[in-house]
Amino acid sequence: MSMDIDCLPFKNTGYFSKLICDYLAEKEELASFYNRFPNLAGFQKQIAEKKASFSVANRKVLQKSLLNQYENYQISKCTQSHINSIVDENAFTVVTGHQLNLFTGPLYFLYKIISTINLCKDLKKAYPEQHFVPIYWMATEDHDFEEINYFNFKGKKIQWNKDASGAVGHLNTEGLEEVLNTYADLLGTSVNATALKELFEAAYIKHNTLTEATRYLANALFGEYGLVIIDGDDADLKSLLVPYAKKDIMEQISHQVVSETIDKLQNLEGDYGVQVNPREINYFYLVDGLRERILERNGRYYVNDTKIEFSSEELVLELEKYPERFSPNVISRPLYQEVILPNLCYIGGGGELAYWLELKAAFTSMEVPFPMLLLRNSALVITTKQKEKLDKLNVSISDIFLKQNTLINKKIRQVSNIEIDFTPQKSILEEQFKGLYDLAEQTDKSFLGAVKAQEVKQKKGLDNLEKRLLKAQKIKLADHVSRLAELQNELFPGKSLQERNLNFSELYLEYGEALVPMLFKALDPLKQEFVILTTA
Repeated sequence: MSMDIDCLPFKNTGYFSKLICDYLAEKEELASFYNRFPNLAGFQKQIAEKKASFSVANRKVLQKSLLNQYENYQISKCTQSHINSIVDENAFTVVTGHQLNLFTGPLYFLYKIISTINLCKDLKKAYPEQHFVPIYWMATEDHDFEEINYFNFKGKKIQWNKDASGAVGHLNTEGLEEVLNTYADLLGTSVNATALKELFEAAYIKHNTLTEATRYLANALFGEYGLVIIDGDDADLKSLLVPYAKKDIMEQISHQVVSETIDKLQNLEGDYGVQVNPREINYFYLVDGLRERILERNGRYYVNDTKIEFSSEELVLELEKYPERFSPNVISRPLYQEVILPNLCYIGGGGELAYWLELKAAFTSMEVPFPMLLLRNSALVITTKQKEKLDKLNVSISDIFLKQNTLINKKIRQVSNIEIDFTPQKSILEEQFKGLYDLAEQTDKSFLGAVKAQEVKQKKGLDNLEKRLLKAQKIKLADHVSRLAELQNELFPGKSLQERNLNFSELYLEYGEALVPMLFKALDPLKQEFVILTTA
């Protein structure tokens, strides 16, 4: 199978925020909101900073926890080597994180992890004396079940219906046999379909919790490439977080400094908006079936919607004795990650990077180095059949990113045997009115207004005629319009990027075992452009 790789600047796709586009352009006004821009040269200073701040003791705790977490899983030689190396002061991580979406959820789950592994390879070539470990951080403590309990397949929503509360990682996988049956009915009977069915069954039917199932799945897809999967819902790892959690809960420092950062971001000319807002306390209380916010009122601490409460002394004792009961929220989780990992870089989507850009001052207040922030790879995969249709309709790569109405209007103008562009007529009209303006200057000035009004009226009339002609040609060329719209809807399901909607299994049906190696070859994390991957 051959493939062509085209690239577009992210800003030209129309799917990325101004904040992210300005960050990629290294706009000067954003420089104070991050540590170093992610390029190969910048990693040298990041390595030195992290090395000086990360203790051997923390490395040993990390390695012990990783070995415990992998105890019942088959570990590849490459992953084992990475876990062994983690105690070395010259070993560093690159991290991506993602929710425990059913069967990986949207396609970009793969792009995140491949970006992370490929960056580690690039860093190893540039700095051969160091070790670089790719990490997937499972968001096991999230509690929004509705965000993760489904995936899209062949235009249908495959959903796990279950009453759920508390951390999603704790959820029992009971009931997923029904999901597998629904999925299997849609898969078909090809070799690739059978492989997908077996993978789903091995991950979800043969494991007890969503955390275990997700670890199995990610390990099955990426273990041979050395991916290390970490679960932050771990008492030993959280013991390292205790002093930072105390500072957040008792002194509410994160709330103060992140709020100040948000104000600074909002005062910039970019009008960037706010991705997430900090709370006074950025931790939840976590026990089986419960993950609720910790609130402070008049010096006492309460667990929201429960009867659990603590004095400040009792809360500190609880934190020191049971650190696993304290779950970071979206503001404090990044800090937790950097406290327990010898990390250099976080790889995430546009929304994730937007909230990371709010956090640098919070890291400074906690005396923890702020990691480099890299936008994950994004891609559009165009199959052989889809490429043939694009060629037949004479649609370019950049054209397919246009809004549908704009794309259709452009193509109708191109294929129509009637000239729909009335620009020449408008030029003639303007020439005619020049003479009338000259005449108006020589007579009563009230005539000038009448000439202007008439020019506007006649130009508007030409615009309306042009629109009506375009509409008539659309009707005449309805077959062309419908094929064009259908193809764009295939490539951008739900008028969104393919990667945000499709599950990887749709592409796996097409490419089978060649899919993941193909993506590894196509995605270059430091290139920072949108990838269009066409196969033939």
